[in-house]
Amino acid sequence: MPNVYRVKGKMLISHDHFPREQNFNLELTASSEKEVLEKVYSLLGSRHKLKRYHIKIEGVEEVKGEPASKYVSEILELKGWSA
Repeated sequence: MPNVYRVKGKMLISHDHFPREQNFNLELTASSEKEVLEKVYSLLGSRHKLKRYHIKIEGVEEVKGEPASKYVSEILELKGWSA
């Protein structure tokens, strides 16, 4: 079963015209920290057209004992889920 990770960091928005930093918090499922970092770069890069050097990861922590977001919890409860 995949683990849930919470990733915090900053991304450079509007890097072409008027650059500004924006904070982000994501909760993703993955089997390792390395895999979740790749997912973060992929998601933010595709959503906001960012390069990896526009994304600064400040912290990755595994969510244990505390509830994950509703969306992530629902995904984990799906029948037949396998990593």
